[in-house]
Amino acid sequence: MKTLMIAAFFLLLLSGCIGEAGGSARSEELIVNEDVGGIDVKENPVAVIITNKGEFRFELYEEEAPATVANFIELAESGFYDGLTFHRYEPGFVIQGGDPRGDGTGGSEKTIPLEIHKSLRHDKGAVGMARTQDPNSATSQFYVALDPAHSLDDGYAVFGMVSDGMDVVLNLRAGDKMEKVTIER
Repeated sequence: MKTLMIAAFFLLLLSGCIGEAGGSARSEELIVNEDVGGIDVKENPVAVIITNKGEFRFELYEEEAPATVANFIELAESGFYDGLTFHRYEPGFVIQGGDPRGDGTGGSEKTIPLEIHKSLRHDKGAVGMARTQDPNSATSQFYVALDPAHSLDDGYAVFGMVSDGMDVVLNLRAGDKMEKVTIER
C-alpha cells in the first residue's frame, strides 16, 4: 500500500510538471496574440511577383528603407514592372530585373538616394536596389541574392527579403518574365 501511494505521489508530481510546461507554452502563445498595450503593431507590405516560372513574395522594409520602398511600391502599383524581364542572372549571386530596356541600361524616370541600414544584410533572399557607380542613381532595377552576397553590404540598399517562393527565385534565369507585380498591405 505504501509503495502504491509513493508511486501515485510521483505520478501526480510528474503530471504537474508536464502540465506546467504545457501551460507555460500556452500562456506565452496567448501573450503573443494579445493586444500589446495600445502599441500599433504594423506589418510590412509584401511584394508579390508573378513570373512565368511561378510566384514569389518578399517583405518590404518600409521603416528601414522608406525612400526605396516607396519608389518600388509606386512603380509596382503603376504597372511599371508588369511584363518586364529579368535581364541578369549570375549563378550563386543574383537574379536582376526591372529594366524597361531589358539590357541593364534602363530605368524609370527618377532616381532615389542610397539607403543603407546596418541591420539589413545581403543574406540569401535579400532584395536590393541596383545602381550605377553613383550611389544615388538607383531607379527601378532590383535584384534578389541567390546566396549570401555580403560583398554588397553597405554599398547597395537592401529593402526587402523573400518570404515565400525562394525555390521559384532560384529557378529564374535571364529572359524570364515578371508577368505581374502587386503589393499587399
